[in-house]
Amino acid sequence: MSKTIEFFWDPASTYSYLAATQIEALAARCGASVQWKPFLLGKVFEATGNQMPAALPAKGKYLFRDAALWARYYGVPFAFPKIFPLNSVLASRAALAAAQAGKGVEFSLALLKAYWAEGKDPSQPEVIAAIAASVGLDGAALLAATQDPAVKDALRSNTEEAVKRGAFGAPTFYVGEQMFWGNDRLGLLEAYVKGEIA
Repeated sequence: MSKTIEFFWDPASTYSYLAATQIEALAARCGASVQWKPFLLGKVFEATGNQMPAALPAKGKYLFRDAALWARYYGVPFAFPKIFPLNSVLASRAALAAAQAGKGVEFSLALLKAYWAEGKDPSQPEVIAAIAASVGLDGAALLAATQDPAVKDALRSNTEEAVKRGAFGAPTFYVGEQMFWGNDRLGLLEAYVKGEIA
């Protein structure tokens, strides 16, 4: 069985943030590695006919309470952002650029925390630059890298790959071709990677 967990996530996704706070520890328990693959959830929604939970009033109300419960369960900070939904293109490109610079996980976690716990707006270049600096990266260089055609292509490719493989929301995880969708599937994902279920 593959010991690599592919983690498709979007900074604008509440449950991507929650899952991101847990996925590296989960992988370590399983002797697995994580490939962080930012993608554009909005494009996935368009391709699959899905829509964000907040688009439905009752579901949106539930999402707010549910996310707060999960945050308390995980022991992580959470404050629903004032700017929602988020245009996550710049932030997602920045995560890819940070990965190229060897700081992908650190930057991605700091980015998600900035938006989902600290009320910052990562669609703004100055916020991205500050997050980059907080993990030891050159903010100006990272911002410049977000305009690199290779980075833009990587984000487009991740999004297209996710749709092709059956994703319809975030977070989506793959272990080989086995797909798991949602923060609440982490226990099932862990059991699968450990070989406890097939």
